[in-house]
Amino acid sequence: MLKLDGYIRAIPDFPTPGVLFRDLTPLMANWDALNETVRQLVHPFHHSSVDVVAGVEARGFIFGVLAAAQLGIGFVPLRKPGKLPGQVESVSYQLEYGQASLEIQRDAFGRGQRVLIVDDVLATGGTLSAAVRLVTRLGGDVVGIAVVMELTSLSGRTALGTHRLHRVLSA
Repeated sequence: MLKLDGYIRAIPDFPTPGVLFRDLTPLMANWDALNETVRQLVHPFHHSSVDVVAGVEARGFIFGVLAAAQLGIGFVPLRKPGKLPGQVESVSYQLEYGQASLEIQRDAFGRGQRVLIVDDVLATGGTLSAAVRLVTRLGGDVVGIAVVMELTSLSGRTALGTHRLHRVLSA
């Protein structure tokens, strides 16, 4: 079994001073590491009757599309403002280093569909709690949240309430 955490770099003071950024690029560049990461990412959800994966821009797209392919289901993007055509729902939230917004198309999935939300890193939980709000606002049932890495010292898990969280790695 691969030691996946060896493929992740810690970059100090990026994107702003005081932030220790987790760079997953080396993990994504290695097919064996990427394949094993996605396998572990979706493993707990194979028998959860997931209808669609929602991936958070930008790196959540990469892992989300691969997760959807592995589960044999569709993918829905959660994007930064102004990137989606048609009618969208939007939510603003706090990041550990600023403010941001996410959008989703209003017809991205049907009411009652079971949604797995995927992102790369869970830090303070702002992005993923915004994703949960968008999915539930459209009538989706969040069956779980899957991340490649959870930064446990930032306690982002608490922002997700009782939603099922699965992580591949922690730091």
